[in-house]
Amino acid sequence: MAHYDLEEQEQIASLQTWWKMYGNQVTGVVVAASLSVIGWQSWNWYQRSQTAQASAIYAVLEQAVAAGDAQKVKTAAGELAEKFGRTSYAALGAMLAAKQSFTAGDLKTAHAQLSWAADNGKDELKDIARLRLVAVQLDEKAYDEALKQLEVAHAAAFDGRFLELKGDVLVAQGKKAEARAAYRAALDKAGQKAGAARELLQQKLDSLGEAA
Repeated sequence: MAHYDLEEQEQIASLQTWWKMYGNQVTGVVVAASLSVIGWQSWNWYQRSQTAQASAIYAVLEQAVAAGDAQKVKTAAGELAEKFGRTSYAALGAMLAAKQSFTAGDLKTAHAQLSWAADNGKDELKDIARLRLVAVQLDEKAYDEALKQLEVAHAAAFDGRFLELKGDVLVAQGKKAEARAAYRAALDKAGQKAGAARELLQQKLDSLGEAA
């Protein structure tokens, strides 16, 4: 029995020596890991809270659009952009507000709202916002600015639509040869899939006639 007591005492002594040498480092690692877990949980809670609040404001925005309350639409969209700009609801809100502004003939406000969404949206939302911005710029006859927007990097899934809009801008500028090339490239991206969108694109190309 004394033999085992001696072994235990030696193990305890070894542990005490090891702890004196490395205890502070171990404590630091444990504390850092704990803080990391707490920080991650806090961030997740913050993200969920932000999303929930943004969702509520977006619902108010939708109601304002349905009621045709332009001032309330602007206020709700502005609050989303200012306070919840990191959420997808902010970009969605900006695009919804822009649609309402465009319908009301307020191209300047629609332009500003879509510019914000194109610069701050995530993933496909920013590409959709940029396409809508170009459509507004076409109505504004801001052709050079529209072409610059169409040169911005975007997801490959939107290649065809970007090329088609490029053709539309070039047609508006009277550059038929360049427009024809853009439409053909858009058709190539569309492949052989039938559909109303492809038919419309083909009609745009056909309307330009054959190259001289």
